[in-house]
Parts: sequence; C-alpha cells; structure tokens
Amino acid sequence: MKSMRWLIVMFAVALVGLQLRLWLSEDGLRERWGLEASLAEQSALNASLADRNAALEAEVRDLRQGVAAAEERARSELGMVRPDETFYQIMSFKDD
Repeated sequence: MKSMRWLIVMFAVALVGLQLRLWLSEDGLRERWGLEASLAEQSALNASLADRNAALEAEVRDLRQGVAAAEERARSELGMVRPDETFYQIMSFKDD
C-alpha cells in the first residue's frame, strides 16, 4: 500500500509539473495563442491584398483589350474631350 501511495504522489507531481510547463513556459499555450492571433491577422491582410490584386488584374486586362477602356478612363478621371466634341458644363446656382 505504501508503494502505491508513493506512485500516486509521483504521478501527481509529474502531472503538476507538466501542467505548469504547458501553461507557463514560453513554448506553451501562450505562445500558441499569440501565433494563432498573428496567423488570423496575416490571413486577413492576405485576403485584402488578394482582392486588391484581383481588381488590378481586371483593370490591366481591360486596358490591354483596347483603346475604349483607356479612353473611358481618360474621360472620367482627367476630363479629356475629343477634338471634334463640344463640352458643356451646366452649373446650378442657389438663391441666397
């Protein structure tokens, strides 16, 4: 019986030691939780960059297809007008 008690005590001490190492060491659960948080953050960043890359690829594909896409962009972003066109700007004035 006495040897059984010592065996139980030794297993209990070993269990406590392993639990302390698991919870408190640098390579334990705290490190894992930190790595999981970093992984989630990096995954979110990768997803946003993938969306941006897809949009840029679509824009490049449109620009490679022809002049129409370049002309549309020049008109909308730079306000360009063809030489044979007349540009009218209509402004509204409020009564003060």
